[in-house]
Amino acid sequence: KVADRLNFDLEILGILVTMFDRRTSHAREVMSRVVEVFEDRVFDTVITRTVRFPETSVAGEPIITWAPNSQGAEQYRNLAKEVIHRAHGS
Repeated sequence: KVADRLNFDLEILGILVTMFDRRTSHAREVMSRVVEVFEDRVFDTVITRTVRFPETSVAGEPIITWAPNSQGAEQYRNLAKEVIHRAHGS
């Protein structure tokens, strides 16, 4: 709808799975279904649920500065690389 109304050139670069909790079968089933439906449009990077994310909200800082060595920060760095790769096609 956004492309129809505001930006005709808008394209979806990818689909990001967030708040993923590998420990639950429901999350794994949802992830499997998302990949089944959207195939290669789903980013390889998955942002998992972690206690660090609520802390960053309270601190008012992004995860990469609040907890730069955390799993969440690493996942977002990986996502950034993946976005750049897809956007530039290299």
